[in-house]
Amino acid sequence: MKYLVAGLGNVGDEYHETRHNIGFLVLDALAKESGITFSDKRYGFVTEYRHKGRIYVLVKPNTYVNLSGKAINYWLKESSVPVENLLIVADDLSLPFGTIRLRRRGGDGGHNGLASIIDVLGTQDFARLRFGIGGDFPYGTQVDYVLGKWTQDEINQLSDRISVCHEIIRSFGTQGIDRTMNAFNNR
Repeated sequence: MKYLVAGLGNVGDEYHETRHNIGFLVLDALAKESGITFSDKRYGFVTEYRHKGRIYVLVKPNTYVNLSGKAINYWLKESSVPVENLLIVADDLSLPFGTIRLRRRGGDGGHNGLASIIDVLGTQDFARLRFGIGGDFPYGTQVDYVLGKWTQDEINQLSDRISVCHEIIRSFGTQGIDRTMNAFNNR
């Protein structure tokens, strides 16, 4: 079985440790933990992660978050992965920091990367792992907050929360989305 796991984020040093790049951070940590490295390929940085007979194609799109759909569509086709085996890892302003939710489908929730993916794929029927980054910012400063750096308190909690994301990614492939949602969405 083959899966495509795409972590959303923006390329470039200025975005490296920002809240909007949680998708990149999750996949980078999984690669480091597993001793695998990403290669710079068309529309993204790509590697393969293997776990219990499953192949997870990990992709960090280099199209910037707002144009993620182009990269996701390309890698679904290139890897011969059906859309039901797609998992998107993205930040979510509507969830408190560190809250992690797996969903089978849904709208974009105001996230431009998810909007791009929905637009290009022509469906909302794909799994997404939403990582809460909180919404504690003054009105009109959403962009600055999302593209802002983590606070020290958030940094202190990131490693634990990212480890949970790794468990969810593995479970998505081995246990399926329903069992994974039941096991992790209230954790």
